[in-house]
Amino acid sequence: MNNPDPTAPPNPADPLPGIPPLPANATPDEKDMHWFAHVYAGDQQRQLTLRAVLMGGVLGMFMSISNLYTTLKLGWSFGVAITSCVLSYVIWNGIRALSGGRVSQMSLLENNCMQSTASAAGYSTGATVGTAFGALLLTQMDGARTYETQPWMMLVPFVFLTAALGVFLAIPMKRQMINYEQLKFPSGIAAAETLRSLYSKGREAILKAYSLIGALVTGGLIGLLRTWGTLLEQLKATGRPQPWLEKLQTWLHIPEELKFNGFLNPLPTGHMSGLAFEPSVVLIGAGMIVGLRVSLSMLAGAVLLYYVVAPQMLSLDAANATLAGWVPSFKLSPLGDFNPVRWALWGGTAIMVFSSFTSVALEWRTFARAFTLFRKRKKTAHSETLDAIEVPSTWLIAGLIPITIGMVIVQYMAFKISIPLGLIAVALSFVVSLVCCRATGETDTTPIGPMGKVTQLLFAALPGAAGDKVINLMSAGATASAGGASADLLTDLKSGYLLGANPRKQFIAQFIGIFFGTLAVVPAWYAMVPDKKALEAFNPPATNMWKAVADLLTQGVQMLPVTARWAIVLGALLGVILPLLEKLVPRAQPFIPSAMGLGLAWVMPFSNALAFAIGAVITEVWRRANKRQAVTFNIPVASGLVAGESLVAAIIAILCTIAGFLAVKP
Repeated sequence: MNNPDPTAPPNPADPLPGIPPLPANATPDEKDMHWFAHVYAGDQQRQLTLRAVLMGGVLGMFMSISNLYTTLKLGWSFGVAITSCVLSYVIWNGIRALSGGRVSQMSLLENNCMQSTASAAGYSTGATVGTAFGALLLTQMDGARTYETQPWMMLVPFVFLTAALGVFLAIPMKRQMINYEQLKFPSGIAAAETLRSLYSKGREAILKAYSLIGALVTGGLIGLLRTWGTLLEQLKATGRPQPWLEKLQTWLHIPEELKFNGFLNPLPTGHMSGLAFEPSVVLIGAGMIVGLRVSLSMLAGAVLLYYVVAPQMLSLDAANATLAGWVPSFKLSPLGDFNPVRWALWGGTAIMVFSSFTSVALEWRTFARAFTLFRKRKKTAHSETLDAIEVPSTWLIAGLIPITIGMVIVQYMAFKISIPLGLIAVALSFVVSLVCCRATGETDTTPIGPMGKVTQLLFAALPGAAGDKVINLMSAGATASAGGASADLLTDLKSGYLLGANPRKQFIAQFIGIFFGTLAVVPAWYAMVPDKKALEAFNPPATNMWKAVADLLTQGVQMLPVTARWAIVLGALLGVILPLLEKLVPRAQPFIPSAMGLGLAWVMPFSNALAFAIGAVITEVWRRANKRQAVTFNIPVASGLVAGESLVAAIIAILCTIAGFLAVKP
């Protein structure tokens, strides 16, 4: 970016001492050559090896099963990149020790390549199996169609093709978002910093490693105290309760959240879901990497929603409750609580979609560089060298043609989605992937759920799809899964960019990982959810949300509250205006709210935005108190916090999954 945010934390794009700084107004070609000359190490180390791919694939298979479990049980999935690189390092060194040193150490770039394979297997596949397919299962005996669990012959190609679609759609975005704009992708930075610390040498590197390890232990302890109660509950279901551990857990635990009450609660009665402080360091660490501008924009958007808009909208609903045909904006629970995000996500998603389009339009010349097939240029030794290691656009075309054909066939045969509608779903996947990648790059949050709602909204108005819940759900499942896979690939490519990896080899590793993930997550789905009754026993929050949106929209777009439609219009205007202001008044950029930050604030709980802001403020205070120390240790500490809690959460999820399989059947 030509006008970086001066309020952001130290930029980790200059990863090693002795590297000359890159001018702020560097051209895309200068950025490419600076990276190639000073960072690239892909020809000096082993990278894409059989052992790296196999290790990543096996780890990713376990994590894909755990992510499916957490999606069903809690409505969320965890990142795999950091967890996999730490586990791989520990496991491989254990193998070396057992072999008496006869097995060589895995190189840093091999470990990074393993991370890409594991991430694709554990995160890119099955993102919508527990949501879209789960919601489809809940529609049994609902309306004209009766749907049993989909046969594996349909589920396998759907899971594989949607993940592959996302991976290939990320090809043109890599150079734009990572090389040229240098978006942060905080989890990618954290994974790179974790790997670098594991392989560190030299005094400063060792100090960074110690700071990362200390933060990792802290994050892991917090993660354990927050999540081990879930494991104890699962052990009860197996018929093997552990009373002494349960008693210990009552003393040693950290609550899931601390709700805001008193003057912090704007409602006279009831409570808003998400209006709380969540004692977790994952998002605090991400905020330390993201910086003030985006994080404070998120907090400002959350404050606006929870303290201004939501109370007013609730009052409006109450005042108009007796009017004929009135559709309430918010749905209250029996306890008098409500979730403002269910209404606000439409406006927040509009901001993200239109700001992404506007950013691309403003930088269309740079973005077009990724499509080398569509432009003529003079070949130079430098450009040919870079073209040899970047993923070529010919791969994009070669991959998209068979994937598109396969997607259209699967959608038609499995869900009776017509060929034109199937093609629209594939085309819309590019839009969803663009927004997911930009959101992940700026905030480390991938809005898979909200972007799936965009597809549901569009298909609710299309001829041939309106009123059909199956088409509504599965078209959204396809686009959301592709968007998640694209964002995941770019997160891994960000790690590789900082470590000097060969992006073409990373792409191949990511693509191979899809096979491993599909092989694991499909049987796991049938084992966990053999029928509708088993799914209902999970009481799956995200799955229920997907079904609820389909129930609403298939009755007609007019069922969407009028206020939500106005929010979409206003969100679209903001999404266009804010990027334009950044372009027209570059000096004012640090003071212009981040469109992506504002948009995300309306699709996530208040607690998440608060955590980001806390992390960013910590870094800013640290930078002002001791700039040199902050430059040296901010990224390792933030990375350790993210890695520690993520790692423990992943292990607890895996153990819960195993316990779930052993649960006593009624």
